[in-house]
Amino acid sequence: MDQRLFPTVTEREFIEHALDSGLRVDGRGPFDFRNLKIAFGREDGSAEVELGETRVMGYVTAQLVQPYKERPNEGTLAIFAEFSPMADPAYEPGRPGKAAIELGRVIDRGLRESRAVDLESMCVVAGKHVWSLRVDLHVLGNGGNLIDAANIAALAALSTFRRLECTVGGDDGQQLTIHDPDVREPLPLTIHHLPIAVTFAYFGDGNIMVVDPTFKEEAVMGGRMTVTVNSNADVCSIQKAGGEGLIPSVVMQCLRIALLKAADITNEIKIKPSILQMSFIKLSQNLSVDISSIFF
Repeated sequence: MDQRLFPTVTEREFIEHALDSGLRVDGRGPFDFRNLKIAFGREDGSAEVELGETRVMGYVTAQLVQPYKERPNEGTLAIFAEFSPMADPAYEPGRPGKAAIELGRVIDRGLRESRAVDLESMCVVAGKHVWSLRVDLHVLGNGGNLIDAANIAALAALSTFRRLECTVGGDDGQQLTIHDPDVREPLPLTIHHLPIAVTFAYFGDGNIMVVDPTFKEEAVMGGRMTVTVNSNADVCSIQKAGGEGLIPSVVMQCLRIALLKAADITNEIKIKPSILQMSFIKLSQNLSVDISSIFF
């Protein structure tokens, strides 16, 4: 078992006393995020996110499948999380543990149930062929607040993913042709909004709250709540993971803070792909452009 899960009495008291004074051990304010870095891969649908010492890589793949009978005109979207011992000694290889399953479900609830991705646009032939998206989230480093980092990684990967274009023809009008990317340009996903997860850790009786908790803060917190909102001020989901109860006024305060943070993170995700596209345009014009900071 990872000894980091059991902070010493001195560490616990130091963190709690600092929070009582409105301070955090890493120098941030109660509602400040750690430094966020988003790197987009050379392949479509891949991105790596760094949130302080937390690192998560997102990768999107797609395949044609038969749709569900109750939704013949919609594609599918599934989220899977993988924890590696490389990220934290507490993680064991093999089947996903409880933490990995919970992480995937929280991200899935915010993305799929809020219908952020237009699943109807992924229909090729109603009742026969639809695109099935799979988002794999690989935890590369656990520095705390995996939910927010994984959520951003999933959104960043989806925002740059492009699926192959398909056409239906033939004598019977049922012949499916999947076009090579060199023949027809792949199509981006239709994304209606970006649901951003903002996680709050609370201490004591819930009267002390911080956003983006570190690993040490998670080890001593009294509970956690994740609010998923978008820049349109829509509440996509709320997940509270045990601990002491929260009064309604505290929940409303968390929602107001989450809306502000979601707007900033949304801009980060939207700006980077546009920079990427501009860089490719300049490269095609034989201009000298340094894009080493964009790729990982």
